[in-house]
Amino acid sequence: MKYVMAALCALGLAGPAQAEFDPNASESAHLFVEDNLLGIFYHELGHALIHILDLPIYGQEEDAADVASIYLIDAFFDEETAVAMAYNTAFGFLAEAEETGDDIAWWGEHGPDLQRYYNLVCLFYGANPDERDDVAEELGLPEERAEICPDEYDQAARSWGAALDSVVGSGSSVVFVDAEHETPGALFTADVIATEVDALNEEFDLPGTLTVRVESCGEANAFYDLDEVAIVMCTEFTDALAVMAEDFM
Repeated sequence: MKYVMAALCALGLAGPAQAEFDPNASESAHLFVEDNLLGIFYHELGHALIHILDLPIYGQEEDAADVASIYLIDAFFDEETAVAMAYNTAFGFLAEAEETGDDIAWWGEHGPDLQRYYNLVCLFYGANPDERDDVAEELGLPEERAEICPDEYDQAARSWGAALDSVVGSGSSVVFVDAEHETPGALFTADVIATEVDALNEEFDLPGTLTVRVESCGEANAFYDLDEVAIVMCTEFTDALAVMAEDFM
């Protein structure tokens, strides 16, 4: 069974990308791709932790995985880096919302991309409201929502913080499995994810092995496989994100 991240599926981009990742693209384009890769990876890590730690979920699991991604961005990185990542991952949702337009899959397990955008901005702002007023303002967070964002973050911290506290420690429980890659996008994906796996093993020791694979899937996608206890990051994903960066930035 697979939990599929619909960041690109909802766009109709879960097929071959229209262009390839350009290693000579601008630094801002590379950061957009990298930050969104990490945001999606953390989302899938959220699914993995829910499964491995047998966490109770009250509501949609996709929403809980989104919260995990935002919580980890805030927790793992220094302020300047975290803010830049929040902007890029928020812009990723905004680009998807603009691409989707009114063709929203209301029946889907994921919330609409624009709602996911505002949820990301709200939780990130709520984690440090004294320092992130400009983030909330520049990303258009309405004051009515901003007022309750610190409480929303505190709720997230009580749930995900407690779960992550239970696996704090240095270990080797997250195992990176790579394949031979030929395209620039695949090599970029492997480098980003391998670096993040090393960082996770410095912070966490899971009660079991979580495999992380970077491989070609024939489509732009990422998912958590329950049966294999594995996060799969498809190499085509980076090419699709590069297209998004080119169109949106």
